[in-house]
Amino acid sequence: MKTFFALLLTGILLACYCQGQNVPGRFNKDSLARVLDSSVSDSLKARAGFLLADQWMDKDTGLAKKYVIAGERFGGAYPFWKAVSLLYRAKLIVDTAPDSAAGMFLQAEKKLKGFHSREAAFFRSVCWHDYAKVFHIYKDDPETYINLLLNQAIPLVLQSGDQLYLGKNYLDISFGFKNLREFSKAETYLHRAIETLRNIPGNTTYLAATYHTLSENCSLSGKPAQAALYLDSMQLLLTPYPKAEAWLDYYAAESMRLTIAENYEQSLETVDKGIALAQQLQQPYPEQRLLLQKFYALYNSRNLTRARDVALDLTWRKPFIDNASNRLQLFYGLVATYEDLKNIPEAYKWLQRYSQLSDSLAKSNLETRINALEIKFRNAEHQKKIAELNAANEKTGFALKRTRLLSWSLGLISALLLMVLLLWYLFYKSRKKAAIQQEQIKISHAMLQGQEEERGRVARDLHDGLGGLLASVQMNLSEAASGDLNGNRPTLNTAVGQLNKSISELRRIAHNMMPEMLLRLGLEAALRDLCDSFMPETTAIRFQCYDISPSLPQQEQVMIYRIIQELLTNAVKHASATRVLLQCNQRGRRFFITVEDNGVGFDMIAGHQKQGMGISNIRDRVAYLNGNIDILAGPNGQGTSINIEVYVTNEIQIGHTG
Repeated sequence: MKTFFALLLTGILLACYCQGQNVPGRFNKDSLARVLDSSVSDSLKARAGFLLADQWMDKDTGLAKKYVIAGERFGGAYPFWKAVSLLYRAKLIVDTAPDSAAGMFLQAEKKLKGFHSREAAFFRSVCWHDYAKVFHIYKDDPETYINLLLNQAIPLVLQSGDQLYLGKNYLDISFGFKNLREFSKAETYLHRAIETLRNIPGNTTYLAATYHTLSENCSLSGKPAQAALYLDSMQLLLTPYPKAEAWLDYYAAESMRLTIAENYEQSLETVDKGIALAQQLQQPYPEQRLLLQKFYALYNSRNLTRARDVALDLTWRKPFIDNASNRLQLFYGLVATYEDLKNIPEAYKWLQRYSQLSDSLAKSNLETRINALEIKFRNAEHQKKIAELNAANEKTGFALKRTRLLSWSLGLISALLLMVLLLWYLFYKSRKKAAIQQEQIKISHAMLQGQEEERGRVARDLHDGLGGLLASVQMNLSEAASGDLNGNRPTLNTAVGQLNKSISELRRIAHNMMPEMLLRLGLEAALRDLCDSFMPETTAIRFQCYDISPSLPQQEQVMIYRIIQELLTNAVKHASATRVLLQCNQRGRRFFITVEDNGVGFDMIAGHQKQGMGISNIRDRVAYLNGNIDILAGPNGQGTSINIEVYVTNEIQIGHTG
């Protein structure tokens, strides 16, 4: 019963454009005409001429052109009115040459951009408004139409302060959203239009059109009760003006509402009233629009014969049939009517005519319809094929998704495996490096331990073996010297002295290789003895010792002793220091060594590049005790400070209590 509601929407929208595309007609025509004959300035006369052209633009194009020429004549000396005249020239040709008119609208707006008055902002907004209308009516592009109104026309209207024209722009935006079937957005801008237009002088035409459009919007979105309320508001607004052309829109909207409500008899009565008023007002186009509404009511009431007659009558009526969109609606209506009347040849004929007017998308859809009319009994087969194609497409899409998912999964797994292999390789390399370092440390430990054992053996051999022999020789020589009566005593005494020196040097070497003091009295006493042995007349060594445990393992004591021995050797012999400070301190397992001197200093870069045996031995022994060394030194005689931290083992001493 509601086959043509989509077509009905398009027809109603075209009706709205015929009603609402003018500049607000707030001026009295007779008063404006008298201005042209008065003695006011030519600028005011030019303005009156253009405003009069607005009043007649949709009713009498010949008279409108006459007033445009008058405006150009009076405003020829004014750059502002010359720019405005370009706007009105475009208005005159927009129906016959919309592309040319669109270019002229933009040229006029560009020229008016150089003026900064409110009136200039108003006319610029008109340029953008009418330029946008080209896209909506002639190019079927409501999106661009809405965008231009929102972003170009309305900001300029707000600058001009013209509330009446602002309300009209909100109304026109709703037409665009209705064409897109976005009824909720259309309703939003219609309510804005009502709020803007309310209590504005000269608002009757636009306010009535807003109520009329709201009614249509509610009818098309399934809200008939609200549609009736808005039509009641429109009726109340127009009651003081029984012959107003807006009544024609009221009858069209009311007829549509009643048709949607399936109240076809009242719909036909309403549309007949509108047709009678249109004939009385000599408005052929609104009359023809109402005839189209009558066709919808007759068709949906299944009065197909009368519906066909009304539609055929409209096929020769001008200006309705001159509009391509109207022809499309009418031809399609005849297709549906003849098809329902089972007159397939006539339906096919009108469908061919409809197809010739359609765009590429419509032609594609109509081609399917023509085939359906030619081979009616293949519909089921076609539907089956379409279903199969859809199923195949869905299956293909699912397969593509599955393949894509599998590819992503494989890629992710490969990446994870690569990361695992990389981590394993890094871990293996780190373990291998650590093992090599550990092996090097073990070798160093073994070498140092072997050195100390060899030192001890050599020291014992020198002391017990060679030292004993030399001592025996010294005793024999001393006895020989004391009993010599042949005058060889001086020579023997010299030999005894040299032998004594050799024995002292032998004992010193043996002591350095394995200090006896360390073995008998411990680390602290051995270090004090070491400091005393390094103090010639020119060097003062200050030794400070804190909390050294006597229970340190002998091997670790020997290592610490050798480290300090090398440090003092460097300070006294190589740095020529006159003052040396040695500090030893133990805190649990941590053993701290600090040696500071005022010698010639230590070049850090050169020290790293050319490390002697002393520094190298120190580093090896520090590493043996899992420690670290920090050398703070400056060249040019600034002295040297060496800080060492090593780790030792406290042996537990088992005692008796009693």
